[in-house]
Amino acid sequence: MKAEDVRGLSADQLKDKLAELKKEQFNLRFQKATGQLEKSSRITEVRKDIARVKTIARQKAAEAKA
Repeated sequence: MKAEDVRGLSADQLKDKLAELKKEQFNLRFQKATGQLEKSSRITEVRKDIARVKTIARQKAAEAKA
């Protein structure tokens, strides 16, 4: 997921995307614990996507206040 794609989302869509990514992160961790994880690099990708969404959400909130 690119930052450009995330910037195009509204605040509500960002919240939904964040919830979706956190759910995926949980499922990936569960798969890793049970030994069913095939692509371990996906965990890192999801973590970075979560950080990206949180950062852009925070920036948008700061812009709204200013």
